[in-house]
Amino acid sequence: MSQTKISSSLCRVFCIREILDIKSNLRNIRHQSSNVKKKTASSVYKTMNIFDRKAKVLQRERSARSEDYHLYEYVKEEIGWRTADRIFDIKRTFKNAVELGAGRGYVSRHFLPDSVEKVTLCDSSQTHLDKAIIGDDVKYEKIVMDEENFDFPDNSIDLFVSSLALHWVNDLPGCFDKVMQCLKPDGVFVACVFGSGTLMELRQAIQLAEMERLGGMHQHVSPFTGVRDLGGLMNAAGFTLQTVDVDSLTVWYPSAWDVMKDVRMSGEGAAAVSRPIRLRKDVQFAAAAIYDEMYGKEIPDRNTRGVPATFQIINFLGWKPDPSQPKPMERGSGEMSLKDLHRIDEIIQDTKKIELTDDKK
Repeated sequence: MSQTKISSSLCRVFCIREILDIKSNLRNIRHQSSNVKKKTASSVYKTMNIFDRKAKVLQRERSARSEDYHLYEYVKEEIGWRTADRIFDIKRTFKNAVELGAGRGYVSRHFLPDSVEKVTLCDSSQTHLDKAIIGDDVKYEKIVMDEENFDFPDNSIDLFVSSLALHWVNDLPGCFDKVMQCLKPDGVFVACVFGSGTLMELRQAIQLAEMERLGGMHQHVSPFTGVRDLGGLMNAAGFTLQTVDVDSLTVWYPSAWDVMKDVRMSGEGAAAVSRPIRLRKDVQFAAAAIYDEMYGKEIPDRNTRGVPATFQIINFLGWKPDPSQPKPMERGSGEMSLKDLHRIDEIIQDTKKIELTDDKK
């Protein structure tokens, strides 16, 4: 055999080996990429068992069965309307919407067919759903479903909305991940929860009263979510075009006793796992006195004295990613630098005037 034939055959062998090595490397890369877990809110944030969900369901069901329950839902009605108004700002007709923790339909009652064609109301209380109100000519469905364990087909919902319900959820990262999974591409999640500044006056009064009477204090007002936590959860869950803002609502009551009664009757009583069984009577009287002393005020309009209660509302909105959504401009495409902010007056004076024709006007 000639030397030329031997060298050519060896080259073929080496080429075949290189091709086989490349193929095996590609298979390994594909295998590794398939094993890489997708980033989710549950993978970033841990689930914390803070609330007694069974106790909260009983509280909500008990309050819903009260004959005068409608007298204590004024905060939920007001915030429900504000949440619905945010949805109206989105110039789109949602064919399939879901209201989580709907209660008596505080958001759905404001829907119109040109904004939402069909809405599914989900709540853990059957009595709440039986009393729920839905907007005229809007198709609806009512399902008894826990906010922590809801189940809808993937990519099937255009709009998820929730008003003052998710602050009782233990697995909030899992809830955000499920919402993202069930939303259609370019679907939107609009919700609000009570913030950490809610009922701060009542919390401080009870703490001071317990320090005075018992020499220590317990947690009688359940903890609330912070603004940064919600922003982080939305980022981790993969929502785009996010907005998070804080609103505050102050309601005046005749006394601290009325504050505690309204909180209890609206089904928003403490439900933390570590909550004490009861609040002693002498502590309640001391807390009412401290509340009035620290925050009480004469109201000239009504010629009486009252105390304020603050409700902090955290509103947030996020979209499921879709190629049709607007993208940020590329880095370096800006025509001005932030270093030139001190020259803003000079830059404005250097602008050119463009005359508009009648058609453009």
